[in-house]
Amino acid sequence: MKLVGKRIEKDRSGHVTVRPEDDEDMWHLYNLIQDGDRVRAAGIRRIQNVSATGSVDSKRVRLHLTLAVTRITWAPSTAPGADSGSSTANGAPNGAPAATATVEVAGRVAEENQHVKLGAFHTLDIEANKDVRIEKEAGGWDSVALGRVEESCVPGRGAEVAAIVCGEGTAIFCLLSEHMTVVLQRLEVPIPRKISSQSSAHEKGLARFYQSLFASFLRHVPYSSPSLRAIVVASPGWVRDGVFDFIMAEASRTSNKALLTARNKFIKVHVNSPHVHSLVEALKSPEIASQMKETKFAREGMMLDKFFKMLASDEMRAWYGPDHVALARDRGAIGTLLISDELFRSSDPALRKKFVGIVEDVKQKGGEVLIFSSMHESGQQLNQLTGIAAILTFPLDVEVVEAEEREAKEEEERRKAEEEGIAA
Repeated sequence: MKLVGKRIEKDRSGHVTVRPEDDEDMWHLYNLIQDGDRVRAAGIRRIQNVSATGSVDSKRVRLHLTLAVTRITWAPSTAPGADSGSSTANGAPNGAPAATATVEVAGRVAEENQHVKLGAFHTLDIEANKDVRIEKEAGGWDSVALGRVEESCVPGRGAEVAAIVCGEGTAIFCLLSEHMTVVLQRLEVPIPRKISSQSSAHEKGLARFYQSLFASFLRHVPYSSPSLRAIVVASPGWVRDGVFDFIMAEASRTSNKALLTARNKFIKVHVNSPHVHSLVEALKSPEIASQMKETKFAREGMMLDKFFKMLASDEMRAWYGPDHVALARDRGAIGTLLISDELFRSSDPALRKKFVGIVEDVKQKGGEVLIFSSMHESGQQLNQLTGIAAILTFPLDVEVVEAEEREAKEEEERRKAEEEGIAA
């Protein structure tokens, strides 16, 4: 995403103008825009003109509108259907695919336009490579929102890991970037069972599967992209070995130099099931962890795994839930905060302010903050656990802390009652 303009006042009001380019940029916009913001972007509206004779002339007009946002919706890109056609031409696909995810912003027109009345309802479909201006009132541009703007506008960002999760006759193609896991295609090719009388049918089905997988690989995986660090081939059993050997054999047969050069990017990993959620398991494997340790999503996966292990072995240092994490924050006990970006999309400003305050306090006290993306499997797992968790630097008993809080609250109520009695 390109940062076109930015002006933030001391009271954290102001505006930011950005230009989204791909699906991940659309996801950032969805997380930046909130109810009550003003958004200015290009849109199309049907205009009707009535002539003096009573005839109605209708036409579609492209114009720029400013909306006071009342609703924002996100629709992820749809994965293409399975295709078992012939192989595409040699060479890698473009490293920066066009945006196919959509963000819709609905609200009332906040600035008068010659074609649209003030206060009229309209829905803007945010378009890729078109400027979008986001205005927020005082306090709107908090540290989390500004951090997302800075993170999304880092140049050279893109998919860092491509993954093929394979099974017997099945394959799922995915691209993983810092904030998204995009399922590009689900491939299914029936393979007859291998029995003594029909071994040739099994081999023919396996050959069709490999050919379809290789064609899909060339179409979807940007293997020559400099930003792509690894190509993970994961499967139960030994399917991954056959897939990797076939890809390399076809690269040699067709003299695909770019693919042969990318051979060292391939990593074969064992997983327990041929499904997308196995990516979390694959990313925790030592082979990938050593290469991906600097990436955001790999760090998130490792820390979430550490949290679950600690929850089982040392539960006094593994707290979760908004109220409990807030108590741990008050005692300066949080070493690592795990929080989902879904919590910052709350329509209640007070609730968002509460979570932003926890993030800022943990950072000020030297703790680590990991904001998980709901578009990654690790973020979805964290959402199932209330969306917020913490690994503490020292053990705290939840029951003892809650008892202390109740005593402090009762003492405060008694003190207030005494003061009111004296005043009376």
